[in-house]
Formats: sequence, C-alpha cells, structure tokens
Amino acid sequence: MTGTVAVVTGAARGVGRGIALVLGETGATVYVTDRESRDQRHSDLPGTVEDTAEQVDERGGRGVPVHVDHADDQAVEALFQRVRAAHGGLDLLVANAFDGNALPFHGGPFWTLPLDHWHNMMHLGVRSHLVSAWHAAPLLIERRGLVVLTGYADASAEVIAGHVFYDLAMTSVARLARTLAHDLRPHGVTALTLSPGLTRTEAIVAVLGDDLPGSDSVEFPGRAVRALLEDPGVARHSGRTLTVADLAKEYGFTDV
Repeated sequence: MTGTVAVVTGAARGVGRGIALVLGETGATVYVTDRESRDQRHSDLPGTVEDTAEQVDERGGRGVPVHVDHADDQAVEALFQRVRAAHGGLDLLVANAFDGNALPFHGGPFWTLPLDHWHNMMHLGVRSHLVSAWHAAPLLIERRGLVVLTGYADASAEVIAGHVFYDLAMTSVARLARTLAHDLRPHGVTALTLSPGLTRTEAIVAVLGDDLPGSDSVEFPGRAVRALLEDPGVARHSGRTLTVADLAKEYGFTDV
C-alpha cells in the first residue's frame, strides 16, 4: 500500500496509535493527529503525535505528526488543507479522536454523572468525527477512499457500559456512519463504524490494570482497518457497524 495517504485522528496513544502503527507496516503515509504533543501536554498518560509518527517510520511508513485539538474547527480545516496541498486526495480517514473512553468505568445513575461528560463524549467524540469527515469528504471522493469511525457496539446491552453519555455517543457514532455512507456511496466512498472490544489502551490500563483477560492489543483494531482498506469489495460494508472480532474471523487475521 505504498502511496496510500491516511489521516488517523486521536493517534497519540490508544486505538489510534495502534491503527497508525499497522498502517505504517504497509508503507503508507500516515498523518498522526492529536492534541498531545511534546510541546503541549494535557495528560500524564504516555504518548504524543511525535512519538507515534516516529514509530510509524520505524514500521516502514511515513509518519507525519500534526498537533490538532479536534475541538478547534479551524485547526481541523488547516489539517485537511495541508493534506490537499501535499497529496491532492485522501485514501483513508480514521476518525478516532475522543476524550473519555475510560469514563464509563466511573459511571453510575445519570443524575450522579458530571454534565462535563456530555462534552467529553458528544462534542469531543461524535462532533469531532463529523467535522473531520466534513473536511475530508472532497479529498476522499478524489480517491474513492474509506472512512472508518471508531465507536462501540453491543446489541445485547440495554445501556452501553451502563453510562448514559457513553451510550448516547456510541449509538450516535453508529448512526453517523450510516448517514455518511448514504451521502458518500454515490461517490465511491465507503463509510463504516469499527467497534473494538476491551482494548488495553493506556487510559484503560490506568483504570483497570494490566490483568484484563480476553482483552485486545491496540494493534488488533489496526489489523481490522488494514484488512478493510485492502479489500476491493469493502463497499459491501458501507454504513455498517463492524466489530473487530467479527472482522478477524472474516479476513483471517489475529491479534499480535
């Protein structure tokens, strides 16, 4: 996949970092975006855009670190203008920027939850996915590309993770992928939601510890994205919410 151009948002750590690393193994150019940079830190957790970009280089790709706060629409616009100027189009957008994947583990009845959780889940999650896709769409149309929104699906759950704001956000992401797919499909662009399982991200490990039976590495979702990107028939998945585990069965890949 040398020549492939990808943008992975929220890739300083976690699932975004894992996806960027696997794309690096294919020789892709990966724009690694996050608000965590060596010059500007917002968390004590490890990981910056520069760290991930260097790791993409080590895997054989080309990592391009871009400090972006995805709550800042102008910064997001500047990111995609930069991609257009350098490449003229985009093969893959992974909209993954999200602030609060560990919050459900501090959940409870909705009236006990801080209203700031709405901002973390909906504004810094669902809205940032939409804004990235809005700016990326013309570039993706140029190359008949792929949009992957990271979310979560659990059809058996009455309320996902027992957390009202998380449930609203994850349900919204799945619906967003369906509506993006509806508009992009006539232009040859596929949009879908990717749902990882319990993944050993830095944030999850900080809350739950390392001993997580049945959990996945951050690169397992990355292998799912690679399989989708390499599938010439990926359009059949347009609008769907797909679990990493189901894709592993379909495409025959395993975790690291």
